[in-house]
Amino acid sequence: DVKIEVCAILNDTTGCLMSCAWRDNRCRIGLILGTGTNACYLEDIKNIETLNPEDFPGQEHMVINTEWGAFGDKGELNFIKTKWDENVDEMSVNPGKQIYEKMISGMYMGELIRQVLVDLMKDDLIFVGADREQLLERGSFFTRYASEIESDPVGEYTRCRQALEELGMDPDEVSDDDCSALRYVCEAVSRRASMMASAGITALLKKMDYKDVVIAIDGSVFRFHPHFKNVMQSRISQLMGINYKFDLLLSEDGSGRGAALVAAVLKRDDYGKAK
Repeated sequence: DVKIEVCAILNDTTGCLMSCAWRDNRCRIGLILGTGTNACYLEDIKNIETLNPEDFPGQEHMVINTEWGAFGDKGELNFIKTKWDENVDEMSVNPGKQIYEKMISGMYMGELIRQVLVDLMKDDLIFVGADREQLLERGSFFTRYASEIESDPVGEYTRCRQALEELGMDPDEVSDDDCSALRYVCEAVSRRASMMASAGITALLKKMDYKDVVIAIDGSVFRFHPHFKNVMQSRISQLMGINYKFDLLLSEDGSGRGAALVAAVLKRDDYGKAK
């Protein structure tokens, strides 16, 4: 048997933040961009209306878990939702919930792309003459296909044709125009996702009002998509202005390492008090 003492419980965003904060004390935000999406940030206790600052003597800051994936559940994002977003939402296990997450995260990105492709196929605008049966199946277009397709140099479609072959199509029956259109759809969906994530980060940066911040990021979408980081870097810079400095830092094993660091700090403090 293994004896385990639970001294801290934290989610992946907090772990991500902590795993980078020990390396760089400018780290103020933890962001997950993977199967799902969420963010946490460092807030001044005096600004947290649900707490009494007197209950936390000697403590100036607290990490706030935003659960921002649920943003839009009350219609805040209806003005940019498309019919494809609505289809994905309706077919999900939690219709009407986690709207922001469904427009950004890896769990839904591939299906969003597939929904657009199905409409193009209905009008015979793409993959005419190719075997399209598998692509008509819900969930058949994996999010990793978007990363692979967008990894091809512009004008080349090697990875694109490999992805389509996995979807049951004969690469010789797919034209360069088909591949170009497919890449365009993938780019439209992934760029929108990165821009929406950037808007959320910008809101947190403006809320905290620090002038030099490191944002710790973990998750498969940020880690493996070839352009996600660059688009976020550019968009946040545009939204924040030239006088603001920030860095996007990839977190390595944020959840595990961050949890270990929190536990270590707590035990160190307990040891100090005991002495």
